Amino acid sequence: MKSNSIAKRFVLVFILLAILSLNFAFTYAESQNYICAVYFTGIGCPHCAKTDPVVLGKLPQQYKNLIIVEYEIYQLRENAPLLATYNSAYNSGLGVPLIIFGRNQSIIGDSPILNNIEGVLNSLKSNPCPLVDGSSTEFARVDITALPGKPKIWANDRILIKVGEAGNNEILKKLLVTSDIPSALEGVEYKIVEPEPVPLSGSEVKFEHAVQIAGWVLQWNGEGLSAQGTQGNSQTTKTNENQTNGTAQEAPELTLAKILGLAAVDAINPCALAVLTLMLIAILTYNPKNKRNVLLAGLAFTASVFIIYLFYGLVIIRFFQLVQLLTSIRLLLYKILGIAAILLGLLNIKDFIRYKPGGLLTEMPLSWRPKVKKLISGITSPAGAFILGAFVTIFLLPCTIGPYVIAGGILSVLELFDTIPWLLLYNAIFVLPMIAITLIVYAGIAKVEDVSDWKNRNIRYIHAIAGTIMLLLGLGMVLGLV
Repeated sequence: MKSNSIAKRFVLVFILLAILSLNFAFTYAESQNYICAVYFTGIGCPHCAKTDPVVLGKLPQQYKNLIIVEYEIYQLRENAPLLATYNSAYNSGLGVPLIIFGRNQSIIGDSPILNNIEGVLNSLKSNPCPLVDGSSTEFARVDITALPGKPKIWANDRILIKVGEAGNNEILKKLLVTSDIPSALEGVEYKIVEPEPVPLSGSEVKFEHAVQIAGWVLQWNGEGLSAQGTQGNSQTTKTNENQTNGTAQEAPELTLAKILGLAAVDAINPCALAVLTLMLIAILTYNPKNKRNVLLAGLAFTASVFIIYLFYGLVIIRFFQLVQLLTSIRLLLYKILGIAAILLGLLNIKDFIRYKPGGLLTEMPLSWRPKVKKLISGITSPAGAFILGAFVTIFLLPCTIGPYVIAGGILSVLELFDTIPWLLLYNAIFVLPMIAITLIVYAGIAKVEDVSDWKNRNIRYIHAIAGTIMLLLGLGMVLGLV
């Protein structure tokens, strides 16, 4: 009898161990089944705008075992060095968009990613997570809390966003893959927060629910939580926008004040005013009694400059966007533009202190002026004024392009189409003095010669105002104040 009892106990222990072993085996097998990849992108990158909705939106929904560790490098400065580190470890490249599956297993560029990503995923039953040190580890063994920078981790219908340093690795991983988030949160200290849209390049992803667990925010769709009866702190609060959307607090912002300031500097530039007054003088000399001709010619010249400069603006912005695609210069671009603004400000202030016509980047070179004057002298009609406006912008570029380049660099974080309203505003301010001078002369309030004389008498003060605005704006950009 005693031996039978021992045998029964042995059988029960064996069955229990077998069940535990099978459970471990299934759990281990399930952990091996995850396809993990690292994705580098940048908010404001036009090529990323094509791949972000697919890589971060469509694919995690389509492939339930897909884990995407996202590093945004344009706005989150602490993520930028990781692009070079991963390239050293995986030979992945230095551009965005970029997705890394392992050593020499990466796809870079929008078309290559869109054309090949699903084929790669279909060929993989599992894939370890490529870590920054060059090693690859199954997702079950990854320490999420040790991931460098500020990652966002996408899986199925949810996202984990790092907003601080603290966190429980096992709890976070469980929440990332579990089918029952409310049950997984039982006994966990958390705070219900208001879900915030997660920005992609050119779009965003919205979630229905969110909780903050130490230094991480989990957002998801599906079954939510009741504010009562939770084990943790269930007070509903609104998360800090800079934390939830993943944007660094120090990231530069596109503000109306910057664009207005740069446009104002361009508007009071002596170059354009000098060309306009010379043209109006030429038209009045040809037909001094025809004031209507002055009005139409002035407006035609202004319209031409407006249109051509709008085109220049789009070219400048597109140039900056292409440069950003080739390298991670976007992270330094704002500071570089700030330094350029400081230099332009100092050059203008130099012209105030010690004025010399044809100053570098502040006025039209002296060698160009006879050519421009000769062109203007032949203008006698509004149609000729329009053609002149289109052509003479080339001569205006050396003294007007500085603020415009800085504005274009700031605007390059937007999609090209979205920059058009900003460029329209900028150029409307730029041509405002031209319109004002045309109307003043047409109305007989002042003669063209009076306007020209006023400009010549006050040119040093015009440089002083422009220089001060540029200097303050540049300092603010470099110091992170604006």
